[in-house]
Amino acid sequence: MGFGLNYKTQEHIFTEVEGNTPYLAYPMLENTGLVHHGFSTRLGGVSKGCWSSLNLSFTRGDREEDVRENFERIGRAIGVKAENMVFAHQTHTTNVKVVTEKERGMGIVRPRDFENVDGLVTNVKELCLVTFFADCVPLFFLDPVKEVIGLSHSGWRGTVGKIGSNTIRSMQENFGCKPENILAAVGPSICQDCYEVSEEVIDQFRENFSQNYHKEIFYKKPNGQYQLNLWKANELIFLEAGIKKEHIAITNVCTHCNSDLMFSHRATGEKRGNLCAFLELK
Repeated sequence: MGFGLNYKTQEHIFTEVEGNTPYLAYPMLENTGLVHHGFSTRLGGVSKGCWSSLNLSFTRGDREEDVRENFERIGRAIGVKAENMVFAHQTHTTNVKVVTEKERGMGIVRPRDFENVDGLVTNVKELCLVTFFADCVPLFFLDPVKEVIGLSHSGWRGTVGKIGSNTIRSMQENFGCKPENILAAVGPSICQDCYEVSEEVIDQFRENFSQNYHKEIFYKKPNGQYQLNLWKANELIFLEAGIKKEHIAITNVCTHCNSDLMFSHRATGEKRGNLCAFLELK
């Protein structure tokens, strides 16, 4: 396999799709034959400097024409068209929006008419949901029975607020999805070994997660800080919402451990680009 990622375990969770613009894909989702999807790296684009090279953010100071070319490149690689994308407007909320035909192209070829939305769900085919990352957690959802998809951004605030559960609930309420049919995946993001947080953050996890799970999702260090496991926390949210364990794929790729190949806020601060998750019904 491919472009030199450091995996936390040897478990086969991703396919590394190589080419001029490489990306990661889940066999669990790919094998349904229902979706185009992927998670970008920082390879294969045209951006320069701290945005090098596949920056997918229009808001971090990069040249707009370079970002547009990057979206064209990753779109061609994954099999989606830039004009069919819909961008989330991420502000670390737990808000989930149902995306319809009228939102097609919002964020990339025309302005959004919504804001403060960190999760998107749809049953519209050939409409590509897009969320943005540089250590936070991408959450992918597919109901192959109802043919409904969801894609959410879950940093520590989204995780403690359980945006994963909100996304699943939106799929249930708006499209009649059953949790036991949904496939759910946690995407590349910062691992527990790299994610130090304060007790103030942990207090919110203590409040929102059963004490039975505390040892699984955080531990205290001699310096009084904590190491937080967002991967495990989101897996527990999936299970709590009724997703079957065999329908869950948990990442083994840390963006911080792989900051040469992926943008990481913890590694470089504000001088960086953004990665994206993409999910579209065929």
